[in-house]
Amino acid sequence: MTLEIYQFPARSDNYGVLVHDPETGMTASIDAPEESAVKKALDANGWRLTHIFTTHHHNDHTEGNAALKAETGCEIIGPRGEAEKIHSLDKQVGGGDSFRFGNYDVQVLDTPGHTLGHISYFIPEAKVAFVGDTMFAMGCGRVFEGSHEMMWNSLSKLRALPEDTTVFAGHEYTQSNAQFALTIEPDNAALKARAKEVDALREEGKPTLPTTIARELATNPFLRACEPEVKAAIGMADAADWQVFGEIRKRKDNA
Repeated sequence: MTLEIYQFPARSDNYGVLVHDPETGMTASIDAPEESAVKKALDANGWRLTHIFTTHHHNDHTEGNAALKAETGCEIIGPRGEAEKIHSLDKQVGGGDSFRFGNYDVQVLDTPGHTLGHISYFIPEAKVAFVGDTMFAMGCGRVFEGSHEMMWNSLSKLRALPEDTTVFAGHEYTQSNAQFALTIEPDNAALKARAKEVDALREEGKPTLPTTIARELATNPFLRACEPEVKAAIGMADAADWQVFGEIRKRKDNA
């Protein structure tokens, strides 16, 4: 039986995701941005929460942890590097770790930068990754706690995933990300087409996520900081990849 995935809106611009293994009945919430939104999604599918996979400590990703654990007895798995900042954490994991969820192996990637202990979850058999606030569609998280070099190294790990990997991220930022991306690569045909598609989806009130690694490699300026055409476009042809990423991130921060 195939892993079932259900994405739902939460708070003002967050996404929550439920992952359900129909064979074992296990259900994980990827982060818990809002207790009521998670419960509504569970009820809509008739699923019982057994796990929460936490990506990082920010409140808009952990606010529902304590209440959901108290109500369901679920196991909360999260980043070892942020264990002191995440209440109700039952199991600490870090890069290189893996664990079983129902019939599936879940691999943990260290993806710091947005926060120092941020992790992502990759399920190879299902070809799906949950990246929190490290990467968005055509964007990436602000570098709050780490360095630009650290964040580039994290994005490089996501770049290396199979191109047919489906990627779920934490926020609906795609339309503004597309507008910014076009300031970096105005002649990128794939990017222009994707921007039009995103505008149409948002006009209809539809989500722009999930995305795929292949799509991001073609359109995400932060993932493309190593590409010669991107380096040339911002006048940094001979700079290190992470320095190019840093310049793009600075421009987005000031946009």
